Amino acid sequence: MEQPPELAGRALVVVVDDRTAHGDEDHSGPLVTELLGEGGFMVDAVIAVEADEVEIRNALNMAVIGGVDLVVSVGGTGVTPRDVTPEATRDILDREVLGIAEALRASGLSAGISDAGLSRGLAGISGSTLVVNLPGSRAALRDGMATLNPLAAAIIGELSRLEI
Repeated sequence: MEQPPELAGRALVVVVDDRTAHGDEDHSGPLVTELLGEGGFMVDAVIAVEADEVEIRNALNMAVIGGVDLVVSVGGTGVTPRDVTPEATRDILDREVLGIAEALRASGLSAGISDAGLSRGLAGISGSTLVVNLPGSRAALRDGMATLNPLAAAIIGELSRLEI
């Protein structure tokens, strides 16, 4: 019998999508929850918000204040005027972790996922929480989570050693 992965930490998923925030079926949240679980993360909640800087910032802040180890936002990282997730995220970060965002884009591009290259998503630390923006397409989420899970576990492990 296969052993479940060791708990890498607690996570929260923020889905940035106007339709989902207004009650349409959420396709991204369950997928990210499943992929985080495969990486050893326990997902406390999935929150859907409109593509609005204040709503996104409030959801990210709530997660950080709630003490989760990882916040993954999904959507709102592109180039249209409604894609404001990076701006909302930048406001709450204490410091960026450029290598994660670069790794996510590079991995997606090498897998032929065009919106991965268009993503303006950020990654960084707020307090002791890792915050990461991912594009909203299923392909970008699958590839991004495969890249993110081990990086997030390593960073969270490093942060937790500092808190001791």
